[in-house]
Amino acid sequence: MSETYDVAVIGGGPGGYVAAIRCAQLGLNTVCIDAWKNAKGRASLGGTCLNVGCIPSKALLESSEHFFQVQHDIAAHGIKVENATIDVPAMIARKDKIVTTFTAGIASLFKKNGVKSIHGTGKLLKRADTDAAWRIDVTDGDTVQQVQAKYVIVATGSVPRQLPMAEVDNDRILDNAGALSLSETPQRLGVIGAGVIGLEMGSVWRRLGAEVTILEAMPEFLMAADAQIAQEARKIFIKETGLKIQTGVKINAINTNDTQVTVDYLDAEGQSQQLVVDKLIMAVGRAPNTTGLGINENGLKLDERGFIAVDAGCRTSLSNVYAVGDVVRGPMLAHKASEEGVFVAEAIAAREKGDDQQHDAPDFNTVPWVIYTAPEIAWVGKNEQELKAAGIPYKAGQFPFMANGRARAMNAASGFVKILAHAETDRVLGVHMIGPHVSEMIAEAVMAMVFSACSEDIAAIVHAHPSLSEVFHEAALGVNNRALHI
Repeated sequence: MSETYDVAVIGGGPGGYVAAIRCAQLGLNTVCIDAWKNAKGRASLGGTCLNVGCIPSKALLESSEHFFQVQHDIAAHGIKVENATIDVPAMIARKDKIVTTFTAGIASLFKKNGVKSIHGTGKLLKRADTDAAWRIDVTDGDTVQQVQAKYVIVATGSVPRQLPMAEVDNDRILDNAGALSLSETPQRLGVIGAGVIGLEMGSVWRRLGAEVTILEAMPEFLMAADAQIAQEARKIFIKETGLKIQTGVKINAINTNDTQVTVDYLDAEGQSQQLVVDKLIMAVGRAPNTTGLGINENGLKLDERGFIAVDAGCRTSLSNVYAVGDVVRGPMLAHKASEEGVFVAEAIAAREKGDDQQHDAPDFNTVPWVIYTAPEIAWVGKNEQELKAAGIPYKAGQFPFMANGRARAMNAASGFVKILAHAETDRVLGVHMIGPHVSEMIAEAVMAMVFSACSEDIAAIVHAHPSLSEVFHEAALGVNNRALHI
């Protein structure tokens, strides 16, 4: 006999598990259905982000950066370390321990908040005898069980995109999961794709000693970022980190044997080239994961790119069915998914109390983007290319970390902060950063934009000295040509 819930959440990643917890906090009887299994074949909540994405990649980035600093930067502090080595299995074990701790933590949060967790793939089907509830068939191996729910939140996330000429085997050709689990540093590593995943994984193994070549199909580097930031990032990655980056390439063929991978491609000038590596990471983006949802049976509508079609309130084409996170439009970011999950949970709770007012999901323009390379890259709002294309008058203020005492003391003075404000109203339209710890600094910019701050508002706030945040302050002063320390 099937169990009945107020809300069933399909997917246990950042969008799904947060939505489930918030639903339960609001008094809704909630179940979360998730099919993820870890390398040991055990159920593991947290989705791609926690298991093979955001968290494990940051663990490896941190470890590899420490090793790189010992080899290249620590002597500037008067510290001498000779013959430093990296124990890759120990580093991977540390990463795995962090992941296990947090996946178990989600299970504990479910227990604390009264969320029922069921392992398996959820298929959404309408009950034949009523329009008031959805039936979900949950398949786990040979076992199928049914649950019923008045509301459904689909949070099935995304999966790595594939190139037709290369099958990921996580031996020679790796996806993000394989790139996070190498047992040793490859001598030669290729990366297809210079997006967030490609840059972060390439950075990890370059710092650990691999010769890394990144091939990107787009004509320019980091085209989603502000052009000036992208130009600075490419210069730093090549000069300081030693990454080899080629843009505007076209992959013709990828062949493997027992010892290496060969990539045949055309470079930006149309010349035939060949890259031979020990391992190849495929990082050509991610696609919405709608497999197993029963779309042919339930009629759930997708958009032209394969995402679940939703309105501004994350409502799908099906009654009482919502969708959040990577499986819908908008940036594929864990924090965006979580905020949508909270928003939908609160919308459902409001409906249950008789409030049918339509609310809009979080504003994508104030969702921050971060790339956790060294230096880090972060931005929020519009970049200069977008403002110019839209004909919006703006003024810019910029300040380098080289002129900041804290950054110089850290021996991490590459990069700058740029603030874009409306030329007439002075309202902040976008903030773009490359430098140390900008993943943390960007939160102040988000706060400013959410509350419609002007550059003058930021300039009027006292920032601690010495601190990296002073660079943000000076950039705000610079919008009106008032920077003090340059």
